[in-house]
Amino acid sequence: MTTLYGLLGAALVGIGLFGLLVRTDPLLRILAFNLMGGGIFLVFGTVARRGAGAGFAADPVPQAIILTGIVVAFAATTLAVALVVRIAAADQARDGTTDAP
Repeated sequence: MTTLYGLLGAALVGIGLFGLLVRTDPLLRILAFNLMGGGIFLVFGTVARRGAGAGFAADPVPQAIILTGIVVAFAATTLAVALVVRIAAADQARDGTTDAP
């Protein structure tokens, strides 16, 4: 079962990388980056689980790193989306399509 998770994580990384390279819309690029990050977390968790399944003692460090990474990724995503919204509002104000904030 862990192999399936590893393959799924690798597929998510590939799809996210493809979207990051191909898409030009900033919000879609942020989404692709998050997809790629989720895949990396899944692969890392799978690798940590395979080590514990091989008879070694369970190591809580990979799980803590994954949880910390998820929180940091969420914070970075909110910051990136806020910046994209601000840039779009500034572009619209500069073009004169809406009133300046």
